[in-house]
Amino acid sequence: MLNTGPHVPVVYLAKEVTTLGAMFRLRAKRSPNSAAIFEKQGTEWHETTWEQFYDQARQVAQGLLDLGLKAGDRVAILGPTKAPWAIYDMGVQLAGMVGLGIYPMQPTELIRFMVEHSDARAVLVDGEDEATKVLEAVAGLDQVLAVVPWTEDLYRKLADRDERVTAPSALAGEPLDEEQLEQIQRAIMPLDTAILIYTSGTTGAPKGAMITHGNILSLLSSQDEFLELYEDDLSFNFLPMAHAAERVLGFFGRINSGVATAYATSVAAVLHEMKEVRPTLFGSVPRIFEKAYAKIQSEVEAKSAPAQQVFAFAVRVARQAARYRQQGQPLPLWLKAQHAVADRLVFREVRDAFGGRARQFVTGAAPIALEILEFFWGAGLDVYEVYGMTEATVVTHANLPGHVRLGTVGKVLEPMEHRIADDGEVLLRGPWVFKGYFKDAEATAATVIDGWLHTGDIGTIDLDGYLRITDRKKHLIITGGGKNIAPATVENAIKNQDPLISQVHAHGDKRPYVSALIAPSPIETLELGADRDLIAREQVTTLVAELMANPAARSEALNAAMAKVVGHPDFVERMKAAVRAGNAHIARVEWVKRFVVLNRDFSQEHGELTPTMKVKRKVLESKHAKLFDRIYREGGFALEP
Repeated sequence: MLNTGPHVPVVYLAKEVTTLGAMFRLRAKRSPNSAAIFEKQGTEWHETTWEQFYDQARQVAQGLLDLGLKAGDRVAILGPTKAPWAIYDMGVQLAGMVGLGIYPMQPTELIRFMVEHSDARAVLVDGEDEATKVLEAVAGLDQVLAVVPWTEDLYRKLADRDERVTAPSALAGEPLDEEQLEQIQRAIMPLDTAILIYTSGTTGAPKGAMITHGNILSLLSSQDEFLELYEDDLSFNFLPMAHAAERVLGFFGRINSGVATAYATSVAAVLHEMKEVRPTLFGSVPRIFEKAYAKIQSEVEAKSAPAQQVFAFAVRVARQAARYRQQGQPLPLWLKAQHAVADRLVFREVRDAFGGRARQFVTGAAPIALEILEFFWGAGLDVYEVYGMTEATVVTHANLPGHVRLGTVGKVLEPMEHRIADDGEVLLRGPWVFKGYFKDAEATAATVIDGWLHTGDIGTIDLDGYLRITDRKKHLIITGGGKNIAPATVENAIKNQDPLISQVHAHGDKRPYVSALIAPSPIETLELGADRDLIAREQVTTLVAELMANPAARSEALNAAMAKVVGHPDFVERMKAAVRAGNAHIARVEWVKRFVVLNRDFSQEHGELTPTMKVKRKVLESKHAKLFDRIYREGGFALEP
């Protein structure tokens, strides 16, 4: 897509401006004919330049003002991560308004809560199902002036359902006048809210974090510290724009740097389209890398014994090479020779699966197993772990090129400060700490105390400044014997032992020992079922296609098929082996002595996962309380009835 040549460092803009709208305007002036966005239409990828992007956003800005909205009003956007989301979002910024992202596939009552709580004046929505939920959610909410479908076809389907349904052409007319645009931007102060990010709500109702223009621009002014970006770089994006990392670091960060992106046509198409796009940059949650590694393992298991031995050899070489690379040392000749063999037989194919050009991966939001990180680093795919939270404008710590310690989230980024409280909680202070929670002064005061943001994460800081996150403070298990255990340590040790495992939930608060709830991985479980003649191959093909089309969905047909497999002796033995192997990597007091296997994966449908695929621990504890009681009452391996 982009011509490759001598790497020319990007020119960042955040230090030159005081608002996101002004940064966007400056980018369009500095890089008018450079590619900003690539989107696939049919079989071809089409380019939108920065100037075209800017002009379309100016049309949106004028359209919003014409609808009766004014500077400071909130505008909600609900739809897939594609060019319209970006155009609408920057139109909101150019008009001096506050953007609010809503995750796709949310229940109507949650959409209503966010729209009502935020005092949103307009909702821009794509998809008939989503639009139908929005119309149900805004019924009786007089604050909402307009519901704007993204396409004319969708508008025609919805126009007679609510008088507030507005044609998208209303946001595609004359662009906002440059002089008026400048006046709007000059009136915005650094402490003014730029975006509202609602927390994913693992406990209680979501809270709206107010992230200011100053927060975001201060972060982006340090972007060159933790990312090496060049003018010919190309990112590939698919994470929801309602996600704080995708919105702030991914999207606004691209405007700051001028790096182009290609948007995946769907989540299901990511792996296929990555080979077409061939990105140099890729950001994702750890689950993507875990699933990629599990898929590789699963494919190897189906091969011959010699092929399995070759892969085991490659894994050993990768991990040894990663340790030398991490220390900045050249590979010894013997390891260099082994690495060349492993590269030809295994690593090259792994890199090709990510397009063959990726040089920098960024991941955060949850821990990722050290053995997985070492494998990818050894294979030539550099995965940089970072750390942050919405309330600290997404990222505060990062492993940097030349300064990497696998298993940590890196060092704190200046000008931020960090320290560990007496109870082990990570505290943060600096210009990236958010303004507070919208309409919730009490929660704000409980979160920011004497200028220090209380993250809720438990961690340690190495002598040379690298931060290690152990778990969430509220997740710590205190056993009946008084031992403090971080469940994430237990869960990751077991989860990564077998590709048949999707999720693990460790339990044991006020119990005599730790037990676990294991959720099977759908595709791998279906494949095992077909191999054991428990499920027809045709049904597996149908269900896998369903999963690929909507990876977050867990239909009743899928759950019923998986239930046929999890009780099979081969599946049970593999779970026992995985638990034993995981226990070998953790302290004896952390060992899982009993476990239960669900008939299905954790899901959003059952309220067990957030839109960002984080486990809702309290929901699991409540929903499956009887299963845990049964473990301690009956003992032994147990299957969900």
